[in-house]
Amino acid sequence: MSGCYLGHMGTVIALFPEGLWPALMGAAAVFLAGLTYGLTGFGFALVATPILAVLLSPRAAVPAVLLMSMANGLLLLIATWRDIQPRRIVPLALAGILATPAGAYFLAWGSPAVLKCFIGAVITLFALAFLLGFQRPVRQEWPASIPVGLVSGFLNGSTGMSGPPVILFFTNQGLDQQAFRANLVAYFMALNVVTLPLYAYHGLVTRQVSLYALAALPALALGTWAGLRLTGRVNPRLFRLITLLLVLMAGVSSILSGFGIL
Repeated sequence: MSGCYLGHMGTVIALFPEGLWPALMGAAAVFLAGLTYGLTGFGFALVATPILAVLLSPRAAVPAVLLMSMANGLLLLIATWRDIQPRRIVPLALAGILATPAGAYFLAWGSPAVLKCFIGAVITLFALAFLLGFQRPVRQEWPASIPVGLVSGFLNGSTGMSGPPVILFFTNQGLDQQAFRANLVAYFMALNVVTLPLYAYHGLVTRQVSLYALAALPALALGTWAGLRLTGRVNPRLFRLITLLLVLMAGVSSILSGFGIL
């Protein structure tokens, strides 16, 4: 058992030629993202991508996070499919799918520095919106779903983080916890099924990226398991505040990295 573990650790360290510290930081980021996802049903890419984009590169971090998100999302989809509301998901998913190719093109051909700044700015803005408690319920949900889905789809293709616009939208609409989680999982899976072949077409799903995702699976599984175990035991408001503050810090770090300060 110990031999298998040491062998796995050797593989992880080999993926990070800079040394052990970046490997441990990457594992910690994935664990924290899994913890957030297990506890809330969202936020995996929101937490993991800004940190991994600094440690690796946006072109490696985003598809690696997508692969990990799909593995986690499939399990949650099986558990929550009865609570999915198709009438809410269909317009969002169609708009998101239409905008995803443009986002994937931006990721494949954009400047790494610009991508880091873009990812950091998106994360920072949405983290501040959540922290400030922004809420404005929409009566005509279908028309409003189109721009929300378009923005979310572009973010999914370019950063792998489609969640913030849709999470804020569902929060505004006052969905109960079960429907909230089920709809998010179904929406994310619909977009990711389209995004993965686009990434492969642009040459973003490489052997190295697949190894990153594979090496991170233990930290991902442990974090998700811990989040599920903590459900109902941690004050949701306190955990939400801590998570959003961490996300805000990660977003600022990504911006600073894009400017060459970190």
